[in-house]
Amino acid sequence: MKRFSIPTRTEVNSSNQEIFDQVQKSVGFVPNLYAYYAKNDTALGDYLQFQNRKSTLSKKEQEVINLVVSQLNGCRYCQSAHTAIAGMNGFSSEEIIQLRQAEAPFDEKFQALAEFTREVVENRGKVSEAAKENFFNAGFTEANLIDVVFKVGDKTISNLIHNITEFEIDFPVAVELQAQTV
Repeated sequence: MKRFSIPTRTEVNSSNQEIFDQVQKSVGFVPNLYAYYAKNDTALGDYLQFQNRKSTLSKKEQEVINLVVSQLNGCRYCQSAHTAIAGMNGFSSEEIIQLRQAEAPFDEKFQALAEFTREVVENRGKVSEAAKENFFNAGFTEANLIDVVFKVGDKTISNLIHNITEFEIDFPVAVELQAQTV
């Protein structure tokens, strides 16, 4: 079976080396997911530009989406990374577990967002009228809807890459939840 390796800084092209240096400086290390993207000459820069695009959604709202999508797609790497990131953004451990289950009983707006995101992923965009109504009644806009879909796409790319490669998780490994199927 093919084993997938994580390239070191010296094994990637010069533009990816520059990105490695920037990530190292801002994050403190180069996550294996980002390093893996650098096996392609342009993918890391392209992905980071897509991931970091300006959004109408807050950091916490984006983490709700990241947690729901990563759980539904069964990506242990992204579940772990976003459990850590969600904690840094103020979510408690209990709230993170609930969000991974597409639940947010602690906040009506996050509940509507988690439910909407779950339906986007599970139903490939064919969201129920009730989930749309809850989403908009919670105060989200059509601009937010577009950003939700962008974030779902962003996270799905990473989920698929890790699910294919299964390289080492370099974040504290998140507790495993009961499997959900899409």
